[in-house]
Amino acid sequence: MSEPTPPRVVILGGGSAGWITACLIHQAWGPKGGSVTLVESPQIGIIGVGEGSTPQLKAMFDHLGIAESEWMAACDATYKLGIRFTGWSERPGFESYFHPFPGPVDLHTEPGFTHACALARRGFDVPTRPDDWFLAAKLAEDRKVPHPASNFPFAPSYGYHFDAHKLGGFLCEWVVPQGVTHLEHKVEHVELADNGDVAALVCEGGKRIEGDLFVDCSGFAGVLAQKALGSRFIPFAENLFNDRAVVMPTAHDGPVTPQTESIAMRAGWRWKIPLTTRVGNGYVYSSAHISDDEAEVELRAACGSEAEARVLKMRVGRVEHSWTRNCLATGLSQGFIEPLEATALHIVVFTAFEFIHAYESGGFTAQHRDAFNERTAARYDGIRDYIVAHYRMNQRTDTPYWRENAVNQNLSDGLKAMMTAWFTQGDIGQANYQAYGEQPAYPAMSWHALLAGYGTFPPPEKFQPLPEGVPDGDPAGVTALLEACATNFPDYDPLG
Repeated sequence: MSEPTPPRVVILGGGSAGWITACLIHQAWGPKGGSVTLVESPQIGIIGVGEGSTPQLKAMFDHLGIAESEWMAACDATYKLGIRFTGWSERPGFESYFHPFPGPVDLHTEPGFTHACALARRGFDVPTRPDDWFLAAKLAEDRKVPHPASNFPFAPSYGYHFDAHKLGGFLCEWVVPQGVTHLEHKVEHVELADNGDVAALVCEGGKRIEGDLFVDCSGFAGVLAQKALGSRFIPFAENLFNDRAVVMPTAHDGPVTPQTESIAMRAGWRWKIPLTTRVGNGYVYSSAHISDDEAEVELRAACGSEAEARVLKMRVGRVEHSWTRNCLATGLSQGFIEPLEATALHIVVFTAFEFIHAYESGGFTAQHRDAFNERTAARYDGIRDYIVAHYRMNQRTDTPYWRENAVNQNLSDGLKAMMTAWFTQGDIGQANYQAYGEQPAYPAMSWHALLAGYGTFPPPEKFQPLPEGVPDGDPAGVTALLEACATNFPDYDPLG
């Protein structure tokens, strides 16, 4: 019996999402006889809201066999070891914390951190700042390259900062010579078959582009999944207040630290992302709490920029089903969660890998569509809950925005369970699995880092000294270990 033939795939839209999907599908199915055609209009720009990634992007480049030396210079990229959150808590000693990407060395330090958090949740005075427990925080503080010496076998986990426009262009130039067809056309009409599937894209001038499988990367427009096939959009406005971003670049004002900065503002937060050519800045905010003009003024005052500003409107939420009939939605067509944890491309890569596996294991049929949609929705909603937790658990009281977030009751059952476990001294790891399944969007370490980073513990006046003989997680030993490990990493100076 012959093997089933991979489909003719037509991707509507380029940008990072379109070209990442094209690369991964072509690598998987091109050698087996499948084809990929990407159609994009030269008149439509790329939004490029975020320019940071999780380690998922590194996993994708490794999977494709693209070395960092090939793409980083072309995309003005720098390394990212985690995110520094500043100003999200007014509690003394917790004004700033570092959320790391966990790596192999952290397997030896995380148990002590978790133990210390458990003690602090019970009211004991012990060190709980994530910065003091994880290698990535130490490497970022010391401005180190996340590539150890050859005699040190434990490489940390890391992501990147990059120019989103250039990333899409690089992937286009990389994969088109391998056989992906790139067409620049304006699509005027979506032709449906009698059974309701997408049959073809009809372009300006009447050109028809037929396919077996279509991927919607048309951005917030949702041309295929939402408009043509009627996939329902589920808004997250009740969970996440922010619906705008104003963005502008600045020049470097000092050495590059391999971290994203997330700094709380009056009605939201701003990012500071270092590239090799500039620093990217953006203020993500709620238009119900501040006007566009006021947000721009506040951002300019914070970063000292006179550059032209762009205001972006964000449609926060997701489609009910990422895979509808013979169409996969990904990128902004699939949904959008504000870039607080740099998850936009994480979801794109996750969706592509999951879809390729589901479609091929089902014999290139819709056999596993429901299971795929459930997994993808669970990943989206898990990420949403973790980001909602940043706002619901914030430790600020200075503006209506922060106060209203802190009392927001529009929470999922999963997030309520995580909060309950934290405040009742429950097992966060077990609660995480019960709330989000065997593969939660965020590990227990991340929940500990967030809640401990804010100082979400009993009031300081209720803290008591740790009884003699009770272990404190050995923070002194961890400090010595991290300092010794950091000596195995070279200094980082991407600006030369």
